[in-house]
Amino acid sequence: MATIPRIAAVSYLNTIPFIYGIEHEGSLRADLRLLPPAQCAAAYMSGEVDIALLPAAVVPDLPMTDIVTDYCIGASGAVRTVVVVSDSPIADVRRIWLDSHSRTSVQLTGYLAKYKWNISPEWLHLADYSLLDRPAAGDAFLLIGDKVFESEGRFRYSYDLAAEWRALTRLPFAFALWVARKGTSYEITDALERSLTFGVERIYEAVVQSRYVGCDNGLGAYDYLTRNIDFMLDEEKHRALKKFWDAGIRIVPRSY
Repeated sequence: MATIPRIAAVSYLNTIPFIYGIEHEGSLRADLRLLPPAQCAAAYMSGEVDIALLPAAVVPDLPMTDIVTDYCIGASGAVRTVVVVSDSPIADVRRIWLDSHSRTSVQLTGYLAKYKWNISPEWLHLADYSLLDRPAAGDAFLLIGDKVFESEGRFRYSYDLAAEWRALTRLPFAFALWVARKGTSYEITDALERSLTFGVERIYEAVVQSRYVGCDNGLGAYDYLTRNIDFMLDEEKHRALKKFWDAGIRIVPRSY
């Protein structure tokens, strides 16, 4: 591996503390690339980066890869930014359009459709977000990331996937994990751990120095990061991931 590791991280608000830590803690020199979740996975799989914050759904299929650090993008309750929205109750949904930026959330939607909502919808790929402005009867949309903030209140029904998972399993959820190729030096992974700790301990400072500071001085972003996001990859989240991964092969749709 190169002396300066190439790192891919998600380009959403929920990653701001990680980015702040990598850029400000001081012990990790890195080529940091910010990408949507699916593109983080593509960059890692193609060898463009050595370390990545990856959608949890893809991790079991990656050879020669280790989960590194005790951090993740997770939620112990409602996550707010991973939702299925519709003007129909979920029981009446006939089609679900799947956010093109998502991988884990696609598979989690399939899990909930089968085990909680008891529906078998048609699965469609959502690349044209203007479809949100003209939904047909029976349509629902899986949305993830910052775009969810813009859609809040637009639909009669909104199903928070982390909250739905918690209601079904009584477990938290981890949407994205830090991974590195086997053989990555401990010096690098330890420096990454220190950097992430630095950022998670300074969430408000991270918001203030980001594009999310806004007219409220970052209070809304800070509230989201401290109320909805749980950054610790603890034992309960490991249990949740095992349950999710064990069911994955039986779930439609598969992540893409």
